[in-house]
Amino acid sequence: MQLILAIVQDEDAGPVIESLTGAGFRATRINTVGGFLRKGNATIIAGVERQRLHRALLIIRDNCETRTEFFVPTAPGEVGEPYPLDPIQVQVGGATVFVIDVERFERL
Repeated sequence: MQLILAIVQDEDAGPVIESLTGAGFRATRINTVGGFLRKGNATIIAGVERQRLHRALLIIRDNCETRTEFFVPTAPGEVGEPYPLDPIQVQVGGATVFVIDVERFERL
């Protein structure tokens, strides 16, 4: 048994969950917030049999788009008020996936 932890953008989370459950996987979505852009994302947790791992990863890959967005960083001003700097182009999306071996699994 393998445990998948997939961090995906908010826009992609719905299609990922729908596709995973449509293919017979059980998955849980936890709404989270990223640190750099401070934007909403989701952490999807799914336990899968080792022989079905590749299929689950393909589903995640097929439903997570990479996008280009502009991020406006801020710097502290003279009075402690932040002021915007020039926007920077950043690539967002896709998925960050961790696959962890499960020593023991029980469905109660």
